[in-house]
Amino acid sequence: MWNYLWSKTSIDEKAAATVKEIKRRYKLTSAEWADIAKALKEVGNQVGDLEDAVKGKARKGRKVYKQKSKSEIAKAKASRKAWEEANKKK
Repeated sequence: MWNYLWSKTSIDEKAAATVKEIKRRYKLTSAEWADIAKALKEVGNQVGDLEDAVKGKARKGRKVYKQKSKSEIAKAKASRKAWEEANKKK
C-alpha cells in the first residue's frame, strides 16, 4: 500500500519529506552529542579526583560529620524541648 501511494507522489514531495526527516534526525543526533559531551566533561572532572583518592584524601564537596554520642543527642533534645516550652508560653 505504501509503495503504491509513494509512487503516486511527485519528486518534490519526496524531497521535502526527505529533508524533513534529515532535519528531525539532525536535531536528535545533536541532542545526543550534547549529552555525550556533558557526560565526558563529568568523567574528566572525576578522573582528577582519582589522584586524591589514591593519596587517601577525603572526597571534595562532602563533609564528614562526626557521629554524636548519646549524651550529646540527649543534651540537644533537652535544649530543644526547653526552647519549645519557652516559646509556647509566649
